[in-house]
Amino acid sequence: MIPRYRRAEMAALFEPETKLRLWLKVELAVAEVLAELGRIPSEPVARLRRRAEELGDRIADPRRVEEIERTTRHDVIAFLTHLEEVLGPDARFLHLGMTSSDLLDTALALQLGRAGELVLDGLSGLKEVLEERAFAFKDTPCIGRSHGVHAEPTTFGLKLAGHYAEFARAERRFAEALDEIRVCKLSGAVGTYAHLDPEVERRVAARLRLRPETVATQVVPRDRHAALVMALALIAAAVERLAVEIRHLQRTEVREVQEPFGAGQKGSSAMPHKRNPILSENLTGLARMIRAQVAPALENVVLWHERDISHSSVERVLLPDAFMLTDFALHRLAGVIRDLRVDPERMARNLELTGGLIHSQRVLLALTEAGLSRQRAYEIVQRHAMAVWDQGGNLLERLREDAEVRAHLSQQELEALFDVRFHLRHVDHIFARVFARPSANLNPEPGE
Repeated sequence: MIPRYRRAEMAALFEPETKLRLWLKVELAVAEVLAELGRIPSEPVARLRRRAEELGDRIADPRRVEEIERTTRHDVIAFLTHLEEVLGPDARFLHLGMTSSDLLDTALALQLGRAGELVLDGLSGLKEVLEERAFAFKDTPCIGRSHGVHAEPTTFGLKLAGHYAEFARAERRFAEALDEIRVCKLSGAVGTYAHLDPEVERRVAARLRLRPETVATQVVPRDRHAALVMALALIAAAVERLAVEIRHLQRTEVREVQEPFGAGQKGSSAMPHKRNPILSENLTGLARMIRAQVAPALENVVLWHERDISHSSVERVLLPDAFMLTDFALHRLAGVIRDLRVDPERMARNLELTGGLIHSQRVLLALTEAGLSRQRAYEIVQRHAMAVWDQGGNLLERLREDAEVRAHLSQQELEALFDVRFHLRHVDHIFARVFARPSANLNPEPGE
């Protein structure tokens, strides 16, 4: 991923140095378990551990591994060859009974686990900002829109609460998918434990805080990784849905919210007046890139027999890019929401933009309850509503002049139907449901 769209903390997890350190972590764990079980002498393994701790980050040089790989054409063999150079004869006790994918897939589980924790941190931070701003605007009325057209009143805080709930669902899905890839695989070339028995795998998995893979081939089955990428894609979809909402609400004709616009910032090289929603547009584009990883992740599930290598090149690009983009997008969106400029006065003006048409359903229901058939009530309200739509004016004033309406509704009853507060009376209940403690029972069983 290009530096523009990555954060240093996440990018560091996918650097060659990190990968090689994780490979060594797995190799040492296997050697130490074999020593515990008396399969190999313990003193050389202890020396390997001490030497590794002494050298620290200097133990594995990615440039040297790459140099060796140009000859071996095999990255794991190049890595092991380099370890022999650095660690000497004791390195012969590394990689015993293992196949390359035992190392690669177990280390990948550690790498993705760490990357996943950063994604969870990003989700948590974004939810915190959304919750804060949702409560700040819980009672701020604004128009709700369907098909892009004014529908009925809602509140801006309720809009944000809905996005919070979506990210909470995305967080749960991702945590479950992340747990699925926390598996260790040390079962050999075709998953039969021919050279390392299941007890070795069990002990190594415990050391690394992983679980043994249930049934492996030469690799960990890639449905696990596909589920993880699909969970990232759903996070991206949630990011884009909120970004698109901001973009629409920042349109000149709407202007209910505006992205932060810093001192000295320029919106256009040609038009000095421009303040464009570039951050949200950027998030829309990044979300497309994240979701685009789903198809190749699914295709990686299907490998020949016990394994081919078609998934390897895909994952070298797909996994770092998907994680780095998701991490970047979550932090960018949190910043946008934290500094979003919200205009309650503009929201109030937009509520009145259609001359009361947003209350048409209340009038329809009131006339029906007063004795008119639903179809007749609909015809009356629609006729006046379409006149206001086409000619301007005010729906309440037109209804007041309609004799059939007056015959069923008093002037006081009619005016009460145009009170915005009616639509917002259950907002507190929805908020309690969204932000409740897990133990709260907001939907009791009948009789409780």
